[in-house]
This record gives sequence, C-alpha cells and structure tokens, in this order.
Amino acid sequence: MKRIFALLIVSALLMTQFSSCKKDKGDPPVLPPAGSMTIDFSNFDHAGKGMYSVSLTKGTENSTWELAAGAAMLWKVIIYTQLAVPVYAFQLTADEQPVYTDDKTWQWSASTTILNTTYQARLTGQVKGSSNEWKMYITKEGAGGFEDFLWLEGNSNPEGTSGQWKLYESPANPVEMVKIDWTAEAGKTVSVKYTFTKAGNSFGGSNIEYGVTQNSLNAYYSIYYYNSSTAEFFEMDVEWSSTLKNGRVKCLKFFGDSNWHCWDSNYLNCDCD
Repeated sequence: MKRIFALLIVSALLMTQFSSCKKDKGDPPVLPPAGSMTIDFSNFDHAGKGMYSVSLTKGTENSTWELAAGAAMLWKVIIYTQLAVPVYAFQLTADEQPVYTDDKTWQWSASTTILNTTYQARLTGQVKGSSNEWKMYITKEGAGGFEDFLWLEGNSNPEGTSGQWKLYESPANPVEMVKIDWTAEAGKTVSVKYTFTKAGNSFGGSNIEYGVTQNSLNAYYSIYYYNSSTAEFFEMDVEWSSTLKNGRVKCLKFFGDSNWHCWDSNYLNCDCD
C-alpha cells in the first residue's frame, strides 16, 4: 500500500511539473503567412524592350500593358535577386515544426541548397505582450560563407493578420534595404507592400503594393517609383484579372490624363468598358 501511495505521489508531481512547464511555454506565436513577402508577377513576365522604364511610344499595340509590366519588373529584379535567399528561407522554415527555446521564444529551422550552395536558416518568434517579434538568421556554408547573419526581422499582431518585415541587403553590407507591410485574412495574404528604404539611393522611397480583391479585376498594384529615363518619380495604379489576364493602368505622367487605359487578354491595347 505504501508503495502504491508513493507511486501516486510521484505521478502527481510529474503531472504538476508537466502542466507547469506547458503553461510556462504557452503556444507558439502565429506565423505570418508564407505569402507575407510574396508579390505575384506572373501576369507581367513577358515584358520586352523598355521593360525597366516608361520611355515607350504611346499607342503602340501593347504599350499599356508594357507600362505596367516595366514598373512591376523593377521590383521583381530586387526581390528575386538580392532578397531571394531570405524570402525563400522564410517560406521553408514556415513549413517546419517549431521548438521551444526559452523566454516565450520558439524556433523554426530549415536548410536548402541554392545554386550548389547550402544555407541553414533559423527563424525565432518571441511572444511580447500584444505583438510577436521575428528574427531570421542565415548561415552560408563553403566559400564566402557566413554564420548567423540576421537577414530579416519583423513583428506581427497575435492573430497573424498584419505585420511588418525589415530585410537587410547582405552580410557584406548589412544595411536595411526594404521594409514590407502585410495584411492577411484566414491565414492567406491580402496585401503586401514593399518600400525601398536604403539610404543614398535615387530609388529610395519607391514602393509597390500588391493585393487581391473580390472584383472582376481581382489583383492590383499601387506603384510609386523613380524612373531613371526621366529622372523623376512616377505614380501608377494597375488592376488585372488573374485568370483572364486583361487589365488596366492609370498613370498621369505617362498618359497625360487620370483615366484608365486598358489591355485585353492578349496584352493588346483596347478600349475600356
């Protein structure tokens, strides 16, 4: 009887410690969605000459679409080259199971090989009152390697419906390059806004916001960027159908008016309905 009683006491103590440990850890913070750094460029991937400027001839058969494509591709180059590693690393770690470390902090880890180079990534998420704080450290193996470079960091609300990222240029030049503001609903990204924040650059202050809606033209960009051909900033609004591929663009400095200018499913200029 005494032995059984002792076992019951030990079991009760272990259960108490387990419950206390679980209570201290709490649940891991809600991860920002994988798409919180992603902009869809698929409808503008076939820009031809002039894709990086607005020095186009008005009225050519696809000049309306090319204007939108050129401005979008400026951002694609930045995101898909200089920021490709941290953005891809985040998407990989988001698929992994987190491990509790300490002080309300959880860690997600993953590794990947890009162009025959192996990268190790670890994302930490810490619960801090009314917000969650995120830090992504990346290690590169081999020639030119580096260890635990803080490539991006950010914060989000507890529900995972809004937040901001800050991405740094590179281990060789660890300065802030862009910030990303994002919103989400039901775990899916609704809007992503990139702002170029690197100091001492003519492109500084340029930004692009991408989002999805329930409209027939269900995707949009709001773009503000420095155009090197004219040495001035341009503003434009772009809307398109992600299925039919038709769309429209509005840009006062290019068209000389504030009207919408449209293209059809073949990317050719057409009248707006």
